Amino acid sequence: MATLPNPLPKLTSDPTGAALGLQLPPGRLVDDGGTSHAVEAVGDDEGPWHEPLLWLADGEAAPGDWAALAPARRSAGLLPVVVDGGGPHGGPQDWELAPDAVSYPGDHDADEVLADLWEEYAAGETQEEWPGLADATAGPDSGAGPDSAEDPDAVAMDIADDLVESGGLLEEPRLALVPARRSADIPAAIGWSGPVNHEGDTARLCAVLRSWEDRFGIRVVALGFDHLLVSVAFPPTTLAEAEAVAAEHFAFCPDNILQSSDTSIRAYAENRLLGRPVWHFWWD
Repeated sequence: MATLPNPLPKLTSDPTGAALGLQLPPGRLVDDGGTSHAVEAVGDDEGPWHEPLLWLADGEAAPGDWAALAPARRSAGLLPVVVDGGGPHGGPQDWELAPDAVSYPGDHDADEVLADLWEEYAAGETQEEWPGLADATAGPDSGAGPDSAEDPDAVAMDIADDLVESGGLLEEPRLALVPARRSADIPAAIGWSGPVNHEGDTARLCAVLRSWEDRFGIRVVALGFDHLLVSVAFPPTTLAEAEAVAAEHFAFCPDNILQSSDTSIRAYAENRLLGRPVWHFWWD
């Protein structure tokens, strides 16, 4: 996968990230070998992957931590994400991260990816053809004026704070930093394999996340072993808009509908998408 230069190895001799303009709390670098290393102890080229995949805070996340790490985006090209550090599958150091098994999100077209997944997983349930991508609800692709849109990064910060304060979704929320070009690329950048039973190349799903960034102002806020949460700055505000987006969700993550009480696209759209600033996906 094509990536930006990875600044994480610099933390081996500079744990606080001062040279990168950061003030990091105690943390560890995680590679794909089921290993995490105290920052000060990591050597060059240690582990199966040639560079660390993410920096992971040692302590549990608290409100305000996302804001404290946000400058890393500008100063070091590192994007924040909340990860589950506990639970039955452990933290990222225990997940099956496989960065060499993913392609580059920019090599895929979101409409084509969703059409393929719709044909494979959703068409038989709905008896309908793929309806195509939903229209943008706000932001640069919608034609709406700038005053009509929330700041997607500010929305993501609020959602992250609510997530770590309320608990429940993540058993041990911890902040991480990932070298990625854009928020939508975070799962592919670390070789996350949460949706492997649905789609083996996470970059294809990241192409859809990129499209949602452009159309709905999403940001990847949280990752667990097999689930993903995104903030939504411009959620659908009419039932027709929500149903169009729900069709994309059905292709992207069929389990959201097939294994929930929302047993139709319309019910899912009305109950979980209409005006909602958070989208959550879980793959069996």
